[in-house]
Amino acid sequence: MTSDIEIGRGKRGRRAYSFDDIAVVPSRRTRDPEEVSVGWQIDAYHVDLPVLAAPMDSVMSPATAVALGRAGGIGVLDLEGLWTRYEDPAPLLEEIAGLDAARATARMQEIYSRPIQPELIRARIQEVRDSGVTVAGALSPQRTQEHWRTVVDAGVDLFVIRGTTVSAEHVSGRAEPLNLKRFIYELDVPVIVGGASTYTAALHLMRTGAAGVLVGFGGGAAHTTRVSLGIHAPMATAVADVAAARRDYLDESGGRYVHVIADGGVGRSGDLVKAIACGADAVMLGAALARASEAPGRGFHWGPEAHHPHLPRGERVHVGTAGTLEQILFGPGRTADGTLNLIGALRRAMATTGYSDLKEFQRIEVVVSPYQPF
Repeated sequence: MTSDIEIGRGKRGRRAYSFDDIAVVPSRRTRDPEEVSVGWQIDAYHVDLPVLAAPMDSVMSPATAVALGRAGGIGVLDLEGLWTRYEDPAPLLEEIAGLDAARATARMQEIYSRPIQPELIRARIQEVRDSGVTVAGALSPQRTQEHWRTVVDAGVDLFVIRGTTVSAEHVSGRAEPLNLKRFIYELDVPVIVGGASTYTAALHLMRTGAAGVLVGFGGGAAHTTRVSLGIHAPMATAVADVAAARRDYLDESGGRYVHVIADGGVGRSGDLVKAIACGADAVMLGAALARASEAPGRGFHWGPEAHHPHLPRGERVHVGTAGTLEQILFGPGRTADGTLNLIGALRRAMATTGYSDLKEFQRIEVVVSPYQPF
């Protein structure tokens, strides 16, 4: 049981932990890394790797979504991004990568002011579908009402509703909010929704019928949510809290399992290991995949928060290029900084600590061991 810390006489706060604050502990046995399984299942879809790509223009194009799908993960396309606003966004992606830092936010706001085109939503989804991989697309809660029909009719396999924070009960006096429970019930497509970072918020999202819950907000490399809104969720604690909600909802619902997906703060292979150890079934990677030579961001990384027309809560950041997508996922590693061979690192961590699959590894012992590796 954690005890609150006194911030002042009138306010107490719970101590929360990031992935850097914890470490996994070996058990009494070890295994061969080749005999470790890192696959998982969401709804009807078996996924070879516990990796979804974040729906960000610097990470996912239709081509990179297909490449990740063929590698065994799931690429989630941002259906509000440049690919659904422009027929050919390549020149704009090149321009964004070359912008002066002082000009970047303002120019990106201009570029992203072009309206979303439903015919381009259909075309991009069809491009991924034609490749034969699992098709996943994302909308923000604000745009879901407007575009969900186009997305579903185009044939997505997984529908992702992703925002800085998503609740099951949004209150608005100006417009009828998205009723998540009714929406998911009427939709014949599994829905992944988030972010959430607390037990209670996640439990309410699970009760809407979501197939998966995204955990985290404000913790990604391109977010400035903590400095702009004062909101932040240390990820080790957030994932563990939401995993507890999954366990209790499993009992409450009579056996319905909702997948927990860590979204934010998973920049290197050790973060991936610790996210699973805290209870995640999979991770959503942004910066880690933006470092691929094939990534549309050309060594830069940004999310939709970076070009919000009124209150940007993110920025374009330089993450560099670490290697190909193949090298980032499977190696070989040429550096020891956790940017290459993410899946190899996960396999070795599981093998070294004696666990054969992800479900077992979620039960591993962890210790609080704060340090700053980089």
